[in-house]
Amino acid sequence: MASGLPKMGARVLTCLFTTDAGSLTASRLAERLQVSPASVSKAIAFLESQSLVRRERDERRRDRYIVDDELFYQATIASARANDRLVETARQGVAVLGAHTPAAARLENIARFLDFISESIVRAAEQAREVLRTAPGTPSDEP
Repeated sequence: MASGLPKMGARVLTCLFTTDAGSLTASRLAERLQVSPASVSKAIAFLESQSLVRRERDERRRDRYIVDDELFYQATIASARANDRLVETARQGVAVLGAHTPAAARLENIARFLDFISESIVRAAEQAREVLRTAPGTPSDEP
């Protein structure tokens, strides 16, 4: 399996990450990256589908594209949920093939593997989220 971001998506995401505000309009993205608005639009659509950016309307009713710490948590949880769908599909395959066939055993092992990975990802995302909330220099709730 290949993973990663398309080149334009990576450029847009990097541009957003490196702004102090963590947000830009589509026209500012196109201007900064020196690309067409259509290229930005396509990249943003992909990034939104992966929960890597979110869209908000500003006071002038323009869409602003935003990155923040919470988005990585959301994207990670979405990835784990996608694995959950694969687990469900593999287990349906086990039922169709018959539990005692070699193919069903293979599917069950895939389901068990992905189930373990998903649980681990969710647990790690929760722990990382807590670490970010209590980063050095952040006021704590303790007296």
